[in-house]
Amino acid sequence: MEINSLKKNILEKKFGRRSFLIGASQLLLVGLLIRQIRQIQLNEAEKYKLLAEENRIDIEIMPPLRGIIFDREGIILAKNKENYRIKILRVETINLPSVLDNLSQLIKIRDERKIEIIQKLEKKRSNSSIVIAENLTWSEFKRVLVNLPSLQGIVPEVDFKRFYTQKEFLAHLLGYVGVISPKDLQRFSKNDPILQIQDFKIGKVGVEKGLDMYLRGQVGLGKFEVNASGKIIRKLGEEPSSSGKDIHLTIDANLQKFSMLRIKEYSASAVIIDLSNGGIISMASNPSYNPNKFVEGISKKDWNILLKSKNQPLANKAISGNYPPGSTFKMIVAIAALEENLINPEDIFECNGFYELEERKFHCWKYSGHGSTNLLKGIEESCDVYFYNLAERVGIDRIAKTARKFGIGVTPDLPISGISKGLIPTKKWKKNNKNQSWFTGDTLNSGIGQGFILSTPVQIAIMTARIATGLEIKPSLIKAINGIPIKHNKPISLGIKKSTLDVIRQAMFGVVNNKSGTAFNSRLINENKILAGKTGTSQIRQISEEERTKGIIKNEDLPRNQRDHALFTGYVPFTNPKFSVSVVVEHGGGGGKVAAPIARDILLYALNGALPNLQEYPAEERNKMESIINNIKREMISI
Repeated sequence: MEINSLKKNILEKKFGRRSFLIGASQLLLVGLLIRQIRQIQLNEAEKYKLLAEENRIDIEIMPPLRGIIFDREGIILAKNKENYRIKILRVETINLPSVLDNLSQLIKIRDERKIEIIQKLEKKRSNSSIVIAENLTWSEFKRVLVNLPSLQGIVPEVDFKRFYTQKEFLAHLLGYVGVISPKDLQRFSKNDPILQIQDFKIGKVGVEKGLDMYLRGQVGLGKFEVNASGKIIRKLGEEPSSSGKDIHLTIDANLQKFSMLRIKEYSASAVIIDLSNGGIISMASNPSYNPNKFVEGISKKDWNILLKSKNQPLANKAISGNYPPGSTFKMIVAIAALEENLINPEDIFECNGFYELEERKFHCWKYSGHGSTNLLKGIEESCDVYFYNLAERVGIDRIAKTARKFGIGVTPDLPISGISKGLIPTKKWKKNNKNQSWFTGDTLNSGIGQGFILSTPVQIAIMTARIATGLEIKPSLIKAINGIPIKHNKPISLGIKKSTLDVIRQAMFGVVNNKSGTAFNSRLINENKILAGKTGTSQIRQISEEERTKGIIKNEDLPRNQRDHALFTGYVPFTNPKFSVSVVVEHGGGGGKVAAPIARDILLYALNGALPNLQEYPAEERNKMESIINNIKREMISI
């Protein structure tokens, strides 16, 4: 009995401890649950409230209006134009084929487009939408509005699209906007809300691309209450978008129009720089295109026409066209020689039509030669032999150093896409890129702006601006952002001796105003508007000794693609320079015959702010110019 009693006591004690442990564990678990509930109620209530609300609140990203682009005088160049368009919502209760068939009775929708719309919508979440038609006329839009009750899921909408008022006249400079592509995505942050906006357009080329971050603006947010099917019930709030900044360019729209019409019959480019501030007031490139076609979605046919054209209408020749500068480069060689004290302006070289180097002849453009030639005559009459001699004395590395000082071979800092650096060769460059040694013949070719040297029209205009002023003129395209003028640092001196520049300027005066000058027929007779400049002819084919013996074929007798490029660069007025110009006419032949008259006329418009006055031309030029100016006048009025 005692043993049984002892066993009973032991069992009771074990049972009591076990009960205690189980009870304690239960109490601890309940405590933890209560603590967690309290945590949720007090500390995370907002989080779970928000998660619940997200089931009935839809956040919509609202696109901003793009900034407007003006010219220097306030003329609108690019704006936002009302766009009537139709969207369709993805709602499961909608019979898409039926709705699209009904809609196609009101506006034109191709069968292939209907299939495309259905396929796209099926891949999207509920309440998503896609644009099915835009650029509708008011009449088409109104028909849809009237029939809206029978068009379930159809949403008429008025937004804004980019419109370029100058069309072809400023296409290359302004560029255009387009839908973000996979390539564009590499430039943006993955968290950028703009990427979530369907069909949002950004700058693709030109100023639209270069200044996109200013023009684009900031997105807004709209908060909407929606039902279970995703239909909007009411608007809860809005953080409005911020429009992009307005941009005033340095461009003169009327001068640009005149420049484009003046080069209309050529594949050509022309650049004018305001020497008071470096502002580019005209940058013309022909042929051109209508940028509005790209905004609306260019057709495959139109795209192929532009792409296959031999005159490259899509290229901005003013900044991307790489041409041998020809004789316009001779001024650089002369400056290098004078600055290094390797020549005196009165030193004479004999030109008998060629320069002989190690049994190889380097020919002058004038078969009979120029005879005794000094620096002024060498530039005025563009004697090649004089500059073969000069280049050999100076050497390519000194020539290259001077060229870069004047902007040749240097990429201009401009907010526009597609700018070329050009090419100024050196001994090191040839070794690295051609794996060849530099020869004296290479230096001779460089001395007349041929060989490996390449430049763009804008670089040649910069070069002339610096020669005319002696200052490191830096080109610009922006006059103001949101009405606030852009401040540019005052240009510093180039560090070139005044005596050097005076000689070069006097020679450029002779090119245009002396009878023996290569651009004498392009002179101006108004003493306050005297033009100084330099012609150039870029040879693009080899002339054999046999052809030289028989007689060199004239440019006009050659196939167009074998003709020389025609160049001219200059500035006005001679005594108080205001503008520099560069004109390149592809396969135009002689610079004095084709490019110089164009440059003269454009500069006259810039000086006058209006069509050139016939009385400012030499008498023998007035009949021809009257016809040209009247034709341009009629076209400007009709636009």
